[in-house]
Amino acid sequence: MSDNHHHMEHPENDEVYKGLTVNAGIEQPASVNPYLVRRKKRELTVPDYVEGIVKGDVTILSQAVTLVESLKPEHQAIAQEVIEKCLPYSGESIRIGISGVPGAGKSTSIDAFGLHVLDTYGGKLAVLAIDPSSERSKGSILGDKTRMEKLSVHPKSFIRPSPSAGSLGGVARKTRETIILCEAAGFDKIFVETVGVGQSETAVHSMVDFFLLIQLAGTGDELQGIKRGIMEMADGIVINKADGDNLERAKLAATQFKNALHLFPAPDSGWNPQVLTYSGFYNIGVKEIWDMVYSYMDFVKKNGYFDYRRNEQSKYWMYESINEQLKHNFYQNPKIEAILAQKEAQVLNGNLTSFVAAKDLLDTYFDDLKK
Repeated sequence: MSDNHHHMEHPENDEVYKGLTVNAGIEQPASVNPYLVRRKKRELTVPDYVEGIVKGDVTILSQAVTLVESLKPEHQAIAQEVIEKCLPYSGESIRIGISGVPGAGKSTSIDAFGLHVLDTYGGKLAVLAIDPSSERSKGSILGDKTRMEKLSVHPKSFIRPSPSAGSLGGVARKTRETIILCEAAGFDKIFVETVGVGQSETAVHSMVDFFLLIQLAGTGDELQGIKRGIMEMADGIVINKADGDNLERAKLAATQFKNALHLFPAPDSGWNPQVLTYSGFYNIGVKEIWDMVYSYMDFVKKNGYFDYRRNEQSKYWMYESINEQLKHNFYQNPKIEAILAQKEAQVLNGNLTSFVAAKDLLDTYFDDLKK
């Protein structure tokens, strides 16, 4: 038995293999290469970033977007230079804003929309988000790639959660800058999604060509819950979950929206916003939505509104940037930081009116600038 056992373990010692030399084994090697000299990761220069982005290197694109989102002045300086150098390569895309109340099935929809657009029209798709709620709750509603299951693993997609800058203005500006970088990297389709709250829609509207509003058919008084301003911004309204028992309700809601849209003045683009129903989950009616979006694009490119609107947006962002920088500069000023809390306390105690306090602070700021 023991003899047998011996053979089991070392068949190479058998007479048959007499010519075979067996070396003794070695000790388990170290898991780290002992000859490895760890070099500090080389900081990328502006030309490195630009070259990587224009080549379509998604890793470098991600790093550049991280710089754009950073609050550190030295990162901002590099980011601005990269953006400037990428500008000539940008602009060749369609930018779609997608908004809907939480629970409208936006992620499932974007998943279905993205796959359809990539399959039908080719190219590359970037999905960005503007989520102002993340600054207060420190948690982002749109920070979750996992909800776009198929799109997040698609080789031609780039998904980025909302930047968490101090204010909606800051978040919007960073997202707009990210759009430029994505376009320079060859992403010719950009989705910007937002939660249907507050001013975030206005921000998204200021950076997209087509604004798509996702709604749900619910109780029959859908229109009550929608702010007039958002209705006026929409180039298309789509009603999700038009499937099964809900189909009739969705159709009814669509009719209500169509009737409501007649009450608004015709948009500047000359395009009549359309209302469609679909099911993001079952992927029904998705083709029709994108046929509509693309026919809108053809329409506004023909009548000149496309370029007009992009120019208007650029102008708007110039002023936004000025306002943002001035505000930032004021609040970061050491003299202001030193007395701001004290002035606020005086206003709260009723020792100073808000106007006098503001004037004092501004005078301090301007005097400091003159030095």
